[in-house]
Amino acid sequence: MKSITTTKKPFDFLIFLTVLIMLTIGSIMVFSSSAPHAYNYLKGDSYHFLKKQLLYVPAGLCVMFVTMNIDYRKLGKLSPIIMLVSLGMLSVVWIDGIGATRNNATRWFDLGFVDFQPSEFAKLAMILFLSYSLSKRQDTLKYFFKGLVPYLILIGVHALLLLLQPHMSATIIIGLVSCVILFCAGAKIKHFVLMGVPAVAAVSYLIFTSEYRMNRVLSFLNPWNDPTGAGWQVIQSLYAIGSGGLFGRGLGNSLQKFLYIPEPYNDFILAVLAEELGFIGVALVLLLFLIFIWRGVKVSMNAPDVFGSLVAIGITSLIAFQAVINVAVVTSSMPVTGMPLPFFSYGGTSLIFLMAGVGILLNISRYSNYERI
Repeated sequence: MKSITTTKKPFDFLIFLTVLIMLTIGSIMVFSSSAPHAYNYLKGDSYHFLKKQLLYVPAGLCVMFVTMNIDYRKLGKLSPIIMLVSLGMLSVVWIDGIGATRNNATRWFDLGFVDFQPSEFAKLAMILFLSYSLSKRQDTLKYFFKGLVPYLILIGVHALLLLLQPHMSATIIIGLVSCVILFCAGAKIKHFVLMGVPAVAAVSYLIFTSEYRMNRVLSFLNPWNDPTGAGWQVIQSLYAIGSGGLFGRGLGNSLQKFLYIPEPYNDFILAVLAEELGFIGVALVLLLFLIFIWRGVKVSMNAPDVFGSLVAIGITSLIAFQAVINVAVVTSSMPVTGMPLPFFSYGGTSLIFLMAGVGILLNISRYSNYERI
């Protein structure tokens, strides 16, 4: 690893520009996809979700500029406290009378002006804590019980607290990102193979013992078995994507957003984008994510220390996994799970913590040694 430098360089402008472009397109698509739903359910106010998103985006940018200008190494020293706060919030959010329940899940704190989702904070907390701890204890990872198991227990505690909400998508994301950080920190492949057997068994148990999860798997295998029930959302998404063709129906001209796709401005916003902007529009979105991932990996590979490298790859993989899973769900390539498309889907907590992560990534890029564009 290269010697640690304290000399600041310009931040990675391509990451910054890519995120700005995605936020701009995302805000436009939030308005386009949400207008019929807002008009029908919110007293004719077609601009309801756009007005909120135009508050979240500047708030997210402000958070990004703050974290971009805080030395990421200071966050490492604070990461144990950040982790304790995260565990505390996850421990109480599902308790009746404390957390807010939406659609049979208790995942939020109702702050009045906004719903705060602690699982989004937990994702960033896990990245910072794992990266900081592993940067100090890399040598122990060659041992399964002494090195790897303590981190697996921490991940397992998070999984249990999230499943109590229940919040399967956040459980999956935290598990995947944690595995990437552990692998990049030096965990042995054979240990991951050993973990694979109980992990598959646990996932299978969770699916077969939960009616709603089992219905999602069955609707994924053949959504037309229940076209007006469990398969409805995916079928409408596929109709939207298919009718978009190469160039799309035109911005604002989606038909499936007219109360066919439930809440099209959230997890299925890509389906509306595909219908309105076609294959070309979707290809542009995927290209933007590929550019972000490329530059994020570059920052990680050239970070001045192990902590910075692990944090950079953790944040990059967090956004990459969320994008891949969202695209897979929208195209019916995997069972439906509540996974927003980063920088595009409507939401406050998710966007603000994503932007905090982008700011940290940009801060690391200031100390990384590579050629900027």
